[in-house]
Amino acid sequence: MPLLLLFIAIPLIEIALFIQLGSILDLGWILLIVVLTAVLGTWLVRRQGRDVLMQVQRSFSDLNDPTEPLAHGAMILFSGALLLTPGFFTDAVGFLLLIPKVREAAFRWLRKRVVMQSNTSFSASGFSSTRPHPPKDVIDGEFTEVPPEPRRTKGPSGWTQD
Repeated sequence: MPLLLLFIAIPLIEIALFIQLGSILDLGWILLIVVLTAVLGTWLVRRQGRDVLMQVQRSFSDLNDPTEPLAHGAMILFSGALLLTPGFFTDAVGFLLLIPKVREAAFRWLRKRVVMQSNTSFSASGFSSTRPHPPKDVIDGEFTEVPPEPRRTKGPSGWTQD
């Protein structure tokens, strides 16, 4: 239900802002502002996205938890979508999400609301489950490698020819 309210409220807010600013500014200025915010937002998203991608790669190489850099990357991606959407409200929210302190506050708020459970850990031998494994059956035996049979040129079905 809250998501439905957002889908209804956001376009209404955008329309109201366009009407209000249309009474103050000329149409050309409004269109210029919308295009400039999209261009500036795209440039900022690319720049910050590259930085966050390097943080994610660094956290993987250092075997650190990549949750926070991945969340920052998702928020930057979402802000890019908001900045490309024409409107002043979506641009304001998009630019807010490009501020690292705002993203950190949003991440802390989301972290309190999301309960995560993990069943894997990393050890020297690789990924292993923290739950005990059932004992594996071990079968001891010997084997002899059998060479493959040569291919027949004429099959018993009669489909192949000499």
